[in-house]
Order: sequence, then structure tokens, then C-alpha cells
Amino acid sequence: MAENQSQPRIVVIGAGVGGLSFAVNLRRKLPEFDNFVIYEKANDVGGTWRSNTYPGCSSDIPSHFFSLSTDLNPDWDYTHAKQPQFHGYWKSVARKYDLYPNLKFNTLVTSAVWNPSKSKYLITTRLVKDDISKMHVRGQGVLVQEEEDTPGEQQDEADILISALGILEVIRCPDIPGLDTFKGNIFHSGAWDHTVELKGKRVGVIGNGASATQFIPIISKDPSVKVTVICRTPNWFVPPIRAKYSTLRKWMFRNVPLFMRLHRLYYFLITDMFYMSVFANVWIRKLARRVCKAYILSTAPKKYHDKLIPSYTLGCKRVIFDTNYLNCLHRPNVDLNWNEIGSIIEDGIITKTGDKLPFEVLIFATGFISDDYPLHVKGTLETVKEFYDRNGGPTAYMGTTLPGFPNFYMLTGPNTGTGHTSVIFTEECQIDYMLQMIKPVLRGDLKTVEVTDKATARWNDKIQARLRRSVFVDCVSWYRRDRDGKVTSIFPGFATVFWWWFRRVNWRDYRVSARDPTQWERKQNQKEQWRGFKKVAVFFAVLSISIAILAKGAGKWDFVLDVCTKHLPSSSCPLYRRAKALWGF
Repeated sequence: MAENQSQPRIVVIGAGVGGLSFAVNLRRKLPEFDNFVIYEKANDVGGTWRSNTYPGCSSDIPSHFFSLSTDLNPDWDYTHAKQPQFHGYWKSVARKYDLYPNLKFNTLVTSAVWNPSKSKYLITTRLVKDDISKMHVRGQGVLVQEEEDTPGEQQDEADILISALGILEVIRCPDIPGLDTFKGNIFHSGAWDHTVELKGKRVGVIGNGASATQFIPIISKDPSVKVTVICRTPNWFVPPIRAKYSTLRKWMFRNVPLFMRLHRLYYFLITDMFYMSVFANVWIRKLARRVCKAYILSTAPKKYHDKLIPSYTLGCKRVIFDTNYLNCLHRPNVDLNWNEIGSIIEDGIITKTGDKLPFEVLIFATGFISDDYPLHVKGTLETVKEFYDRNGGPTAYMGTTLPGFPNFYMLTGPNTGTGHTSVIFTEECQIDYMLQMIKPVLRGDLKTVEVTDKATARWNDKIQARLRRSVFVDCVSWYRRDRDGKVTSIFPGFATVFWWWFRRVNWRDYRVSARDPTQWERKQNQKEQWRGFKKVAVFFAVLSISIAILAKGAGKWDFVLDVCTKHLPSSSCPLYRRAKALWGF
């Protein structure tokens, strides 16, 4: 698509779920706008659903709730679909909205720096090779892609910068002594090396979280693959929930009006009820704990019972939906080892108890770095990383904007994860919120929008106060800064609360640079008065009906007006005075 240089320019970093969701909303709500580009370091769209190709990769959120509300899919094969179908869904969305012309693949954004004289971000990019099988260890134990000779850096400018990196961007690998001496195959589950043949080999899996519990039952089906799982902390498991959709059900999704949308609504309500049972109510949580404990004890081998029951509170870490993991522990070729790793040698692992565990393959299932920001984005004074460090960890107003970073917006930013509901839902709420601030810039009413320090501090204080009373501070987890500090990933509330808080921008919390400040102020005052008028109208309607019913006569309006006139504080309510003059009472 040809770029319209007369329009402000939007640069989106990342063509994963968040970046595509933003672009779809841009296409739908601002169809006349086309001056945007999405930079993606990989060779296709999909983000985590493109990169995570490990065996058994699937979602623990229902498929119908893990897709865009604007683009429901009647053809999901399972209630909780697998990676290939999710990746296919997002590719089809990109094609439907003609996003590929706006995408630049194999392009890594290396920096973005705010230029105050131009009120733009200077974007620096470079081309990268796309081969996730070429991974090696570098610094702090993080597996990174090998760099090859590529063309030099390129420059771009953005009036508006959207960070759509998500929280599954940078894989985490513990900095274990001797890691670089291992002579066998080594890779991370988030960058699965499909060229490695596991048949007949001794495989060490480091980590026992969500991804490990999905691929271990698959790779251990072959009895010649000896799998040893190096565990650190047990997890709470709930029974499997995946079911296959019948042909009839798919037909109904496609042909019966509202059926598919009601099905999605059902899952929305179920997941919020899950929050109530696990996170919000201590008595229900205790009951749920008993159910989970009974399930683990009835499914896993008896020899592991004392190790598999967590001592921490249910819900403190992400609850895992079992995908045959507990049952596969009965297999003779699967073993759990709870001894801490001391070092890695060329042919295996030495535990801190002195035991040697020989391996030909090491698979890290150690998650992703969620308590840092991987890009060099600099605002008026500092980088995002410096801002995070200064605030004790990832911090943002509404998880979306940062003070000192004009026209910069984050998807899946700090404290926007829920631990129970669909990230697609929360991102759509964020995008609606962002577009309320982006539209005035695109129309030319505003040059810049920037949240205030005071509003950011107030928001963070409110969120952290709620989190300190929550289950999320009861244990060490990836939800927290350095795993035991400030809770930086989770939103402390129902999905409904999330939507309500994000439904409208509070412009008092933002500094704006308007092209015509007087006109902008007048527009905002008019909008504020109209919202207040609607509130007064609703209040009057409810009050009138209530008093009329109490007066035992729905037509006694003289009585109603007399009560309203005598008892409402009209002196402190200019909108009431306006309504009084308008209606003549």
C-alpha cells in the first residue's frame, strides 16, 4: 500500500498478536488512514504463535475467547486449539485486512529516540536473518540468535510509536556454570530446534512450567527417549479441559445467528468466575485447592506425591491445565529430579548433591523475561529501561503510557496481564483506549499526548496496594520483579473491571500539545458537560421512577418534581440548574 506522506506516521514494533490487533482496529476504525508500518524481526506474523513450535504447544485459554472479537472463527477444531491453528488464524487475519503491504519482515528495531524539535521518534532498524535453530549462549545465560552479516542500519520516523512486543519476547535461560561447555544439542522450548533427533537419546528438561508440561508427554511417547525433568518448584494442576468440536457445533457457529458470540460470552463469564474462585475468595480458593490436590494425588505416581503438592497458595503462580503430564510420569522413560543444578559439563549435569546426570540433549523450559524492556526506546529524558529501574520494576500508567514518552504506547504493558482471562480481550481494551488519544493526533488537533508523573504514581500506588492484598505476593514467580519483588505483570481484578477502567481516557491525567489550545479546551469541556448531562438524565430517570413508585402512583409527577426541587443541591450542580431551566420546574 502506498504511504500517504501527508498523514502522521505510525510505527508498530512487532507483528504478533498485539501488533496485528492494533492494525486491525486501525483498519476498521480509521479506514482512511494508511501511513503505518509494522516492523517484525521474524519472517512472518503471529508472534508467540509463530515462534513457539514445540510439540504439543497449545492455549490454556478457550480458542473462541483467544481470538479477536471482530473476527470470530467458527472452525476451531478444539475448545483449546493448538499452535498451528492459532498461527493460521493470525495469518488469515493479516490477509483479510490487507496488512502484508504494511509489514516489513526480518527487520529488527534497534532503537527509537524522541526528537523534541520534530515531535517525532527517530527509529533505527537493521535486517536480520531468520533462523531460530541457530541459538547459542551469551551473557547471563540468555539464548540468543547468532548474528550474520546483514545490510547496514536504516532510519525511519514516527509521529506515534506502538510497542507490541508482548511478554513472551525474550527467552530466559539461567546462568548456569559450564553452560557453554555442553557438547550435545541445547535449545530453548521457545525456539525449538526441529533438526535435533531425540530418538534413542537421553534428554534433560530444565524447568517444569507450562510449556514443559505440554511437550514432555509428546516427546516421551517414544520409549527410546529417556526424559529427566529437572524440577525446582511444583505446580498446581487442574484436570484437562480440551475437547474436540463436533461438525454440528461448527455448523451452528457458522450458521446460527449469535450462537458463536454467546459461546464466546460464556467463556468470558467462566474465566471471570475462575478469577473469583481462585484469586478473589479465600474460602472458594481453599475448596479449589482441595480439588486440585485430590486430582494430583489421583493422577501422578505415588512416589512423587510428596514433591508434587505445592506449599504455596493456589493462584500465586499460574495454574496449569494438565495435558496428560501427570499421567505420563508413570512411563518408565520419564523421571523427575528435584536436586538443584550445580554445573553443566560437556556430557550432562552435576547436581549440588554431587550426582552426575548424563544427557545428549538439553532443553530449557525456563520461560521468558517479563520484568524488563528489551528495546532501547528513549523519551525526553531517559530510556524505558531506566524508567523501569528508577521505579523498582516495570511501571506504566494504565499499563499503556509512560511519563516522559510522548506519543508512545505499550500493548501488554506492566500490570495488564490477568492470569485468568484472554490477553486478546485485554489488548482490545487497551487499543480502544489508545485510539482515543491517537485519533486527535491523526486529525491534527494535537501534536503530542503524554501522561503526567503524578497520574502514573497514583495509578501505580493503587495497583500495588491491591496487589499487596492479593494472592500474587505469596510466592516467588515470574509475575514479580526479580521473581520476588514488585508484582509487575498482573492486573489485580476481574476482566470486567479491566474493561471498565479502560473504557474512556481521563484527559486530566495527560499533558497535551494542541495546535489550537483554546479550541481543544472548548471541545473537552463540551464533552465533559455532555457526559455530566447524561449522568444527570439517568439519575433523574431512576430517581423519578423510584419516587413515583413509592408515592403509589406512577403519574404523580408534581410530587416527584416537588421532592427534586426541595432536596437536590442545585447550587452545587450547574447541570441540574441547566436541566431545571430547560424542563421548567
